Parts: sequence; structure tokens; C-alpha cells
Amino acid sequence: MSTRGNQTWISEVTLLGFQVDPALEYFLFVLFSLFYAFTLLGNGTILGLICLDSRLHTPMYFFLSHLAVLDMSYATNNVPKMLANLVNQKRTILFIPCIMQVFLYLGFAATECLILVVMSYDRYVAICHPLHYSVIMSWRVCITLAFSTWVFTFLLSLVHVVLLLQLPFCGPHEINHFFCEILSVLRLACADTQLNQMVIFAACVFILVGPLCLVLVSYTRILVAILRIQSGEGRRKAFSTCSSHLCVVGLFFGSAIVMYMAPKSSHPEEQQKVLSLFYSLFNPMLNPLIYSLRNAEVKGALRRALHRKRPA
Repeated sequence: MSTRGNQTWISEVTLLGFQVDPALEYFLFVLFSLFYAFTLLGNGTILGLICLDSRLHTPMYFFLSHLAVLDMSYATNNVPKMLANLVNQKRTILFIPCIMQVFLYLGFAATECLILVVMSYDRYVAICHPLHYSVIMSWRVCITLAFSTWVFTFLLSLVHVVLLLQLPFCGPHEINHFFCEILSVLRLACADTQLNQMVIFAACVFILVGPLCLVLVSYTRILVAILRIQSGEGRRKAFSTCSSHLCVVGLFFGSAIVMYMAPKSSHPEEQQKVLSLFYSLFNPMLNPLIYSLRNAEVKGALRRALHRKRPA
């Protein structure tokens, strides 16, 4: 630990992780390693299919490819260190990598929120304004939406990190979490963190509640439009293109809102770890399964890719 002016800088912190029996730690290591491998394999497969199959070169799958990149990046930012700590006695992390983990974690999470909103808008235009779809969702619009989403969310993440670095940190330097999650890091500060918590809450309203409301509005209008479709086959196809996205939205927004906006007394630190694990590892693993199992176009692209690889 070193002192510079009024700031107290620490060189490393300890991640307490899951405080369970050693035998259970090895079981969790194997289990979470499999989940992480499935996350990379599933999202990598989705990303590869979208890149290789020209039939998937549409705005919907363009944004789905961003979601796959986000899920792989999101899990990779948190899970490898968690796995290493499950089998190592020394569970320290240098302070600068810890702050980088906070920055990337916030950036990827916020980007995924807004990408999910953009995907719901894409489905709204496709179902409610099909004749104008190619004009409204042109490639220029799609690229602009994606680029601005990434830039804005990482600038917002930078604001959180800059405010965090203004705080002095006192001992003990232990984070009761399996990665450097911002609320847990704030507990190390020996100063008033009210400003930081207000900014976090305001960001949650803007990044979680606002986008979720937009998604619900989009899907309410989509549902009304689907119910007006005369043919049963048309309704089924419209529902199938939206149900996968709704599953992902429910899983991601639900766990994030409970984590960051529910009263803190309602879920202690151990429960926060489970919630963080849910959207750090389980959600990224489930997303490709949801899209591949419930999406006929993705399944068709996978079949075509497998047929091309078979020897004549």
C-alpha cells in the first residue's frame, strides 16, 4: 500500500470467492469450467454461423453476433480468475487489473442491455412495418446503432471508474466476491461513497429500467400486430422470431435489476455472488442454446454448415 497526496493506493486485494469446503471447490472448478467451455463453444458457433452463412447477413443476426461477442467477453472477464482462485490458496489480484475488471464488466453489461433494446426495435420494425424494414433498418443505421452503443456504454463505464479512483482505500483489502464487482470494491473505501452509489443507481435507471420499458413497449405493439395476422402459420412464425429474444431479455434484465436495484437488505453478500454468477456465466451459456433451439434459421444454418463439411 502506498500514499500519494490524500489518496491511499493499494497494490493488491484478496478475492474471498466462494467460501466452501476444499472438496466442493474442486467440484465447482470442474462444473464452472464446463459451463465456461460451453459458453465459448456455443457463442463461437453462433458467431461463426452468422459470419459464414450469407442467409444470416441480416440486421437481426448482425446484432445477434454482437450479443455473442459480448457474452464471450463478459464471461472471459470474470470466469478465468474465478476458476484460478478455486484451486489456488493465494487469491489475490493486483489493484490495477481489479479496476480494469470493474471497467470491462460494467462496459460489457451496459452494452448488452442496449444491444437487447436495439434487437427488440429491430423485431418491432420487422413485424409492425415490414414494407419499410429495409429502409428503416439499413446497414448504415445498424452500424451506427451498434457503434454508438459500444462507445456510449464504455464512456459511462469510464465515469464509474474515475469516480472510484478518487476514493481512498483502507484495510482490510478483502473483496467478498469472486471478481472485482463495483459494489464490493466500494466497500473497501474509507470515505463517503454516496456519490458513487447515486451515480450507479442513476445509471441503472438509465441502462436497465429505461431500456426494459422500451423493450416492453416494443413487444406490446408486436403482440398486437401478431394477433391481427390472419393465418396461424404467420402468427407462429412471428412468435418464434421474438420468443427467443424475450427469453434472453427476461433472464438478463431480471437478474441485473434484482442485483442492483433491490433493497440491499433483501439479498446478503452470498446471495449477490449467486446473482452475479447467474448473469456472468449462466446467461452467456444459455443465450446460444435459446437462440439455436428456438430459431429455425440458426438451426438451418448449422445443418448447412455440417453438410458442407461432410465428405462426398
